[in-house]
This record gives sequence, C-alpha cells and structure tokens, in this order.
Amino acid sequence: MLQEWRRRGRRGASLGVFTVALWLCAGGLCTPPPAAQAATEGCGGRLARTVAFETGEVRVYKSRKRACAMTVARVSGERRRMAVSIQPRGGAPVREAGRFTRYAGPVTVGAINRCVYVKGSVGAGSVDSGWILC
Repeated sequence: MLQEWRRRGRRGASLGVFTVALWLCAGGLCTPPPAAQAATEGCGGRLARTVAFETGEVRVYKSRKRACAMTVARVSGERRRMAVSIQPRGGAPVREAGRFTRYAGPVTVGAINRCVYVKGSVGAGSVDSGWILC
C-alpha cells in the first residue's frame, strides 16, 4: 500500500513538472526571439529617425513621453564592442556599452517636448546625431 502511494506521488510530480515545462514553452519562454525581432521590439513608440554609419545604425524611437535609442550592427555574428547613448536637452545621458553580437540598448529617457542627442558605435565606426527630434 505504501509503495502504491509513493508511485502515485512520483507520477504526479513528473506530470506537474511536464505541465509547467509545456506551459513555459507554449508561452514562448523556451525559444529566444530572433535578433531582428528583438531589435525592433526593444523600444516602444514609432521609429522617428535612423542615423546610419559604416558599421551599423542608430535607431531612435519616440513615444508621447519617451525617446529611446539602440545601436544595431550592419552584420551580426561575432561579439564586438558596441555602445549607444541618448541625452535629452537639459538632462543627463543614458548609456549602454559592451560586447554584443547584434545590438546595444535599448536606452530610454523622458523627453516630452525636448530635443535629444544620440551617439552610437559598432567596432571602429561611430556616429553622433546632433540635437534631433526638436
């Protein structure tokens, strides 16, 4: 009788673990999104400006209250040095830098009726936008 209860307990625990794993995979947590999809979903709002340079581009998104930027490499693959920075006029810059394969960011600032200054780099190439979205 005791062994029968132990068997039921193991079977129930296994079924519970399987159910949770199935639920997580169905929710999309098991498979990472493609890099291009992740890059477009990183910032909220509409694409307001793209500043291109030789090794990539900086994409600037604008919503009602926020401005967001991310640097996207022209060719994905190996890890390399990337950086992105956005600064609202009269505010402090927000930066992200590191070694990434596809994109750096997103970085977001509050920018209601304010210009923003954006910088980005991928490897040896870099760009700064000057004051935009005024």
